[in-house]
Amino acid sequence: MTCLAIDFETANERRDSACAVGLAWIEDGRVVRRASRLIRPPEMRFSPGNIRVHGILPADVRDAPPFPVAIAEFLPDLERGLILAHNAPFDMGVLRASLAAYGLPVPSFSYLCTLQVARQVFPDPAGCGLGKVASRLGIRFEHHDAGEDAFACAEIALAAVRETGADGVMGLTRVLPLRVTMLPPGPDMPRYRAPGREGIAGRAALSARRQPTDAEMRFMIRGSTGNRYEVALEERPSGLYLRCTCMAGRNRRRCRHVDAMVDGDVTDLISENLADVERLRRLIEDAPAGHRVEPERLRRVQAA
Repeated sequence: MTCLAIDFETANERRDSACAVGLAWIEDGRVVRRASRLIRPPEMRFSPGNIRVHGILPADVRDAPPFPVAIAEFLPDLERGLILAHNAPFDMGVLRASLAAYGLPVPSFSYLCTLQVARQVFPDPAGCGLGKVASRLGIRFEHHDAGEDAFACAEIALAAVRETGADGVMGLTRVLPLRVTMLPPGPDMPRYRAPGREGIAGRAALSARRQPTDAEMRFMIRGSTGNRYEVALEERPSGLYLRCTCMAGRNRRRCRHVDAMVDGDVTDLISENLADVERLRRLIEDAPAGHRVEPERLRRVQAA
């Protein structure tokens, strides 16, 4: 049986907003393989609190694959193996919700929560969060990096095996009052809809009732101080140009509001034209070389 640890990072409070996944495979009592992938969530809405935790920005996942593509190569091992996760209900919830968000069937998964393992094998008044347990066990890793967190989770399970004398990770369920939990296959579920407002499909449908021409494409953005600014697309002889009404934009300098629209970051988008953000992305991708609207930071990286 394949045994692997998994960890997800999310863009916001929704379980179907995975923006990174990390995995670590266990064989013969050690971690033998590690992998991590960035994921473009269904809606590019990143909560500041989530960014503070994992440091992933919308620009980082702009060109990342969506969840079905990112997870496809790992699904065979997940389906036939034992999954480890620290605070497993969260990660299993992300896995299930993300598959359902794309209308994909949710297979049955077997999983074991290493948080529960740690509470029984390595109890401590300070708590058994991933970072605290890893620190007590001398496991060195970079917390809140999905790949690193999966590695730490796997190492905690292996430390518990050594501590209890269990016959492998699965053997922990025979020496501890634990059981392997089955994530039941889920029925077809509705695709992404944000609570209390229209989901991505509904918002796109609203903006699609009247499709503006490219020259009329405009976005209303909330600034950091609450001011509202308009980012408008212009077609110039030199190529596509995004003009912003903020002070930097009026002085013909590149601003974060333009960068947000180029990155597909809708966190501060006030106007309901989400479909236009996707249209803008396609226009930029299809523009000839040298005529693409790109953030200045990307230009500097490419020039280097």
